[in-house]
Amino acid sequence: MARYLRSKCKLCRREGTKLFLKGARCYSNKCSLERKNNPPGEQKKKFRRKMSDFGIHLREKQKAKRMYGLLEKQFKNYFKKAEKMKGITGENLLRLLETRLDNVVFRMGFAPSRNAARQLVNHGHILVDAKKVDIPSYIVKQGQCIEIKDKSRQIPIIHESMESHKSLDQFNWLEVHAEEFKGYVKNLPTKDQLPQEIDDRLIIEFYSK
Repeated sequence: MARYLRSKCKLCRREGTKLFLKGARCYSNKCSLERKNNPPGEQKKKFRRKMSDFGIHLREKQKAKRMYGLLEKQFKNYFKKAEKMKGITGENLLRLLETRLDNVVFRMGFAPSRNAARQLVNHGHILVDAKKVDIPSYIVKQGQCIEIKDKSRQIPIIHESMESHKSLDQFNWLEVHAEEFKGYVKNLPTKDQLPQEIDDRLIIEFYSK
């Protein structure tokens, strides 16, 4: 599968917001967005043209795609699936993205970033209802238990991430038992529990053209 191998910090600068691609660095004063709050390749004082409607819609779609670490085809497939589901397409889309296994592992604090969570899943360190699941795109369901495999609980990156997540906001649709290296999906995220930094309306308008 294709992967983005260039500087992840440049992606945050390009989108003008933190995508949390570098783990603890994103919460520190080393974050490049804090130091260089301008798109890569542009000078701060350079004149910037007003962005078109298409550009606004495109940037929002790119922001969401890059935040969850997806390729264009993958992201569009999620949109098509969200369209076929009952309810509001935008909310369905964000809910599908939030309930990916790699994102849930990240949200529970077992990994410092979605990319690190994806590696943990790929390498078989994650159990879902006591069964190994090594597919990052696996969609978790309400009531399922997500836990770190016994033999994997000594991995340093997991301990470092869990320690740093103690001071971060918790997601109330998840229930985490850090001392047991496990967590539960209490319910699927509702509208107010979905990422507020993503304007799903703009994404819908982008694909509707």
